[in-house]
Amino acid sequence: MTDFGSTTANVAAWNLSGFNPIPADRLERQVEGLALLDAEVVALVEINPFSAIEALKQGLQDKGVSYEYTILEQENDLNIGVLHKTGVTATNPRFIDGSDLGDTRRRKAFVVDMKIGKFDFLLIVVHLKSGRGVKEQKIRDDQAKVIGQFIKELRKKSREDILLLGDFNMIPGQDVSNFHHLGGDDLMDFLSSWDLQARFSHILEAGRANLLDGFAISRTYSTEYIRGSLRIFPMHWSMDIGRERFRETVSDHLPFVASFRIDRARD
Repeated sequence: MTDFGSTTANVAAWNLSGFNPIPADRLERQVEGLALLDAEVVALVEINPFSAIEALKQGLQDKGVSYEYTILEQENDLNIGVLHKTGVTATNPRFIDGSDLGDTRRRKAFVVDMKIGKFDFLLIVVHLKSGRGVKEQKIRDDQAKVIGQFIKELRKKSREDILLLGDFNMIPGQDVSNFHHLGGDDLMDFLSSWDLQARFSHILEAGRANLLDGFAISRTYSTEYIRGSLRIFPMHWSMDIGRERFRETVSDHLPFVASFRIDRARD
C-alpha cells in the first residue's frame, strides 16, 4: 500500500498500443514497464481486450506492487481505464455523453473522481480520433467541443482540480483548433505542449516521432501540481532496450508522468 504520509505522488498516462488485442508476452513486458514507472495513478488507453487490465493488475501484484483498477467497457474494443495503487480512492466512473459523437467506432472520454492523500481531483482520460487529415481534425474538433463544454460546466460548479490526460492525437502547433476547443479561453493548461516542446511520446517507423499524447490541468485553482515535474518517462531506456525494439515489443507510445502535492487540499 502506498504510504500517504508522503508529500507527493505521481500521476501518469500511457497508450498500451492495443489496436489489435495485446498478446500475453507483450502484457508481461508492459507489467515490467509499469512496475518501473511506479506511479500512484496511471491512465491507460487502448486496453484491448477488456481483460488486459486485470492481467496488468495481477502481473504487478506478482511483483509485489498492489494496484486496483477502474474501468467501464466502451462500445468498441479500445477501452480506457485507470490503474491506481491500493489506498488511492477512485469513485463515480462515467463517460462524457456524446464525446464519441454517436459513433461506436470512437471512444467516449472516461471520467473518475480520485483522491490521493489529501489531493482530490477529477480525472478525464481521452483517446481522440487519430489521423492527420482535415476530416480527422474536424472530428477531433467536434469531440473536443463536447469535452470542453463538459469542463466549462464543471468550472461553473466547483473549484475541484481537473486533470485531462491520454492520447489526444493532437500535435502542438499543428492542431490549433483542437486545443482551442478542448480547453481554450483559459480553461486548461496544456503542460505537455509547453514543458515538452522538444520531446516526443509517439514512436513511428524509421526513427520518426511526435508528441501526440497530452497532459493538462485546470488553469485556475490548481496549486498541487509541482511545476516542472511533467516528463516523458523513458521506459525503453529503463527496460534496457532500444527505442525500435520497445516499439515492436512493448508499445509505440512512451508514458507521461507528473508529480503532485498530496499533503494539502486547496480547492
